Amino acid sequence: MAGYSMDLRERVVAAVKTDGLSRRAAAARFGVSYSAAIEWLKRVEETGSAAPRQVGGYKPKKLSGAWRDWLIERCHDRDFTLRGLVAELGERGLKVDYRSVWEFVHA
Repeated sequence: MAGYSMDLRERVVAAVKTDGLSRRAAAARFGVSYSAAIEWLKRVEETGSAAPRQVGGYKPKKLSGAWRDWLIERCHDRDFTLRGLVAELGERGLKVDYRSVWEFVHA
């Protein structure tokens, strides 16, 4: 839904709020899905705008701080496999995937 212009979003919202069309009728008039019209009107009620939500963004790495220190020490301590490190971290209470450990070790 992020691909729709603000102009289109605003026209669909106005058709419902000002012209009195149902969400389904407004969606049909402007050639968008019924679920898009529902979502835009819901967003207007919640935030005052039909603008799309942010897509993506920064997600902090799980393997930082004390986990990072432990993993570095563990890698220097004895031989390991990446899958083994994933399992060891899981046993210690940190759920990470293979790719995260691979990126950490290769960095």
